[in-house]
Amino acid sequence: MKQYTVTGMSCAACSARVEKAVSEVPGVTSCSVSLLTNSMGVEGTASQSEIIAAVEAAGYGASVKGADAGAKKGAAMDEDALKDRETPIMKRRLIASLCFLIPLMYISMGHMMWNWPLPGFLADNHVAMGLIQLLFTGIIMVINQKFFINGFKGLLHGAPNMDTLVALGSGASFVYSTYALFAMTDAQVKMDMEGVMSYMHEFYFESAAMILTLITVGKMLEARSKGRTTDALKSLMKLAPKTASVIRDGEEVLVSIDQVSKGDIFVVRPGENIPVDGIVLEGSSAVNEAALTGESIPVDKAAGDKVSAATLNQSGFIRCQATRVGEDTTLSQIIQMVSDAAATKAPIAKVADRVSGVFVPAVIGISIVTMVVWLLAGESIGFALARGISVLVISCPCALGLATPVAIMVGNGMGAKNGIMFKTAVSLERTETW
Repeated sequence: MKQYTVTGMSCAACSARVEKAVSEVPGVTSCSVSLLTNSMGVEGTASQSEIIAAVEAAGYGASVKGADAGAKKGAAMDEDALKDRETPIMKRRLIASLCFLIPLMYISMGHMMWNWPLPGFLADNHVAMGLIQLLFTGIIMVINQKFFINGFKGLLHGAPNMDTLVALGSGASFVYSTYALFAMTDAQVKMDMEGVMSYMHEFYFESAAMILTLITVGKMLEARSKGRTTDALKSLMKLAPKTASVIRDGEEVLVSIDQVSKGDIFVVRPGENIPVDGIVLEGSSAVNEAALTGESIPVDKAAGDKVSAATLNQSGFIRCQATRVGEDTTLSQIIQMVSDAAATKAPIAKVADRVSGVFVPAVIGISIVTMVVWLLAGESIGFALARGISVLVISCPCALGLATPVAIMVGNGMGAKNGIMFKTAVSLERTETW
């Protein structure tokens, strides 16, 4: 299985779109996209360039996993690749949004509903209040511009996603409110105070800003969940030693694990981890192999016995010859298997993706029907718009595409920690408890 890193995905509809696009490439026998790890596993004879081109044509980005870091020895998956970078970004976005949302809500809702005091220059200056709301909302929209970029990009490619719902809901509120502000300005010029007050109640700037901020809260919680699901896999990677004591020119030299080659002679003292797979040449010891096998009882090792990377030398001094290094070590293969399992998709996850594929267009259709029905019932445009936007925003089940992958990833990771390997997500789903 060849693994790729996919960028630009925000929901299950996105992953389903990518999976469908790649599956249609000639030579691809199977394709599985994971929203959780932003990864894609592809099997078949199709070239890398064809697969990447298919992903880009669908409106997303793709690269061969590990290609940007170059060829490396060691763990099959770079620990840095699993670092949670999304949560800090979402946290900063949320804090910045709140800095402008709070004064916006004070001006728009606090004054109107609870008669909270306003600065003197805003007293009875409704146009100025509208302009400030427009400014604050515009800033919040810029801060959360990713919703609009991803949402409208998906819409242009004929594959609307969850961000499309957010972008349409927030954007419609902002556009209508801006129209109401200009209409109120016209009424102010004509000294039509009744019209001014009427248009004042047609402002939905706070709705546009609140939608983005609340969805950002949800996105941040999702990012934290995604970051924590890979903890078990990270712990496996941390087991791999970073250095090794190698015999070079008759002298013992401490080198990086990347510099150890097959056939090198290395020594391991009591209390040290064995750096690579090898065979014992001299000495005897008791080796704790719990990290790989789950067995807590140490295994006696003597000359001629095999030792594995990341296991702990507990008692004696041993001299070994490296037989498998880099990605060939037992630990690296285990990590690769866990990574491949995370990239596969269980049948229940495929059901969720199929639902997501038709969910967003259906919600958009329902929202339009809702607005039309209220307009036909004689309600105002603002009233109908508010109900249509409510349908868009409330119907954003972002967790739909994450719930099953999170469960599978946690299951695979915890299994690996306890010496249980699931080669595919299908195997995990079919496992029964007795």
